[in-house]
Amino acid sequence: MSKLFKYFSILLITGWLLFACHASTPNVVKRPPLKVACVTFIGYRPAIIAQEKGFFKAQGVEVELSYVDYAQLQQADFSAGKYDGIGLTLGDFMILSATNPDMQAVMVVDETNGADVVVAQSDIKTVSDLKGKKLGANLGGFSEVFVTEMLKQSNLTTDDVSLVKFDALQIPQRLENNTIQAGHTWEPYLSEAVKSGGHILFTSQQTPGLILDVVAFRGETIRDRPEEIRAFVRGWLEALNYWEANIETGNAIVGKALNIPLATISLDGVNLTDLEENQQFFRSVNANSIYNTAKIYADFFIRTGNVTRIPDIKTLFNSTFLTSPS
Repeated sequence: MSKLFKYFSILLITGWLLFACHASTPNVVKRPPLKVACVTFIGYRPAIIAQEKGFFKAQGVEVELSYVDYAQLQQADFSAGKYDGIGLTLGDFMILSATNPDMQAVMVVDETNGADVVVAQSDIKTVSDLKGKKLGANLGGFSEVFVTEMLKQSNLTTDDVSLVKFDALQIPQRLENNTIQAGHTWEPYLSEAVKSGGHILFTSQQTPGLILDVVAFRGETIRDRPEEIRAFVRGWLEALNYWEANIETGNAIVGKALNIPLATISLDGVNLTDLEENQQFFRSVNANSIYNTAKIYADFFIRTGNVTRIPDIKTLFNSTFLTSPS
């Protein structure tokens, strides 16, 4: 009887210990990855390097990246809740904020100073030659502002041309079949257009400070997952530093991930903005602050009827994630 009692006592104690250990173990709920969508422009590609080199993971955040060719589809999917974050131009961000006021840009990823181009057919020698011609651009976004500024510099207006709505990747084919005589695009589509006989007519080097690219997150994500966003920004900036120090290796990583020729990958014409430059952009007192450039876009879009109202610009930007690594 004593042996039987001892046996049951041991079983009871063992069971209690197992239960106690299980009960004291916290239930760890694994967060889903941050879902971020970018267009294929060069300025958003540090994210590829951050992903492939493990910089995001090392900072403590899982990221699911999507690269899309059509900006309108990307933005529609963001509005539908498919993504937590989005990489887009400042101009397109301002348009998107009109229907998604609960979102904020958290970093500037680049300033283009030549990477955005208007490419034209061979017989269009100057911007003035566009008078009466068809000009392709992604209307209702930053692209329209860019080509409008180009025309203005040659004493033309949008009334002097026929603006036709096309995305950057459509420009080479539309030029070749003469649907348009010039259009706004960037690499890798620029190389395709030049190969077919087009030439560069105008670049963003002639519109300094106008085209900034940003990463923005929906307000819900910012409120619920701030540390992950902070880790995302740190991982991105680490990848930027790595790429600039290892150009060929970085290009190879990007080329393999996007399945594009290495010849179309170049940092020429784009300034990938580091932490210090970001902090300068987010200071409202600076002449080149993001707030001033955002107002240029807001005023344009309201004046042209693209939107009727845009949220208070001061509420659309959040610099709290731009911190130095500890």
